[in-house]
Amino acid sequence: MAVQLERRLFTLDEYERMIDAGVFGEDERIELVRGEIVGMTPIGFDHAGCVARLTMLLARMAGDSAVVWVQNPIQVAPNSRLEPDVALLKPQDYRARRPATPSDVMLMIEVADTSVQRDRAVKGPLYAEAGIPEYWIVNLQDSAIEVYSNPIEGTYKQTRKAKRGDTLPLPADLGGAVQVSEILGN
Repeated sequence: MAVQLERRLFTLDEYERMIDAGVFGEDERIELVRGEIVGMTPIGFDHAGCVARLTMLLARMAGDSAVVWVQNPIQVAPNSRLEPDVALLKPQDYRARRPATPSDVMLMIEVADTSVQRDRAVKGPLYAEAGIPEYWIVNLQDSAIEVYSNPIEGTYKQTRKAKRGDTLPLPADLGGAVQVSEILGN
């Protein structure tokens, strides 16, 4: 018979206090997901290269019309603070007194080589519940970008997969489009 252990969930405030107190190592890759402190997958070379390409590409295309937010925290829900690989935020000054929240997000992007299932099953529903208008999973295993949009009642109602040779429009506030091949690289 399996023994069910009682888990202790943390509030965002408790999690932030632990960070401020130095409980976690500076380079420790963790997130608060629905009150649980969970480890993130280590970053491999393909993942890092893709994040660098996205950062340069989006910064060039967004100019002053958006903040390119790279592996920085976003308070997604009262008990969830995630660190997406890249996000495009509405332009303003983000500080401790006002963390980035879903209402600031134009586009959320996760780069996934080994974390595809987690990004679909855990992060996708959280982003949809928070009303993030568009979510991309750059699926390095399949050389494709999964596009999720139109969040309604905690679920993305529109999904599509873009492959090399396809073009993805950027959020309407920015205009323009990006080639999938530019994101995936060689």
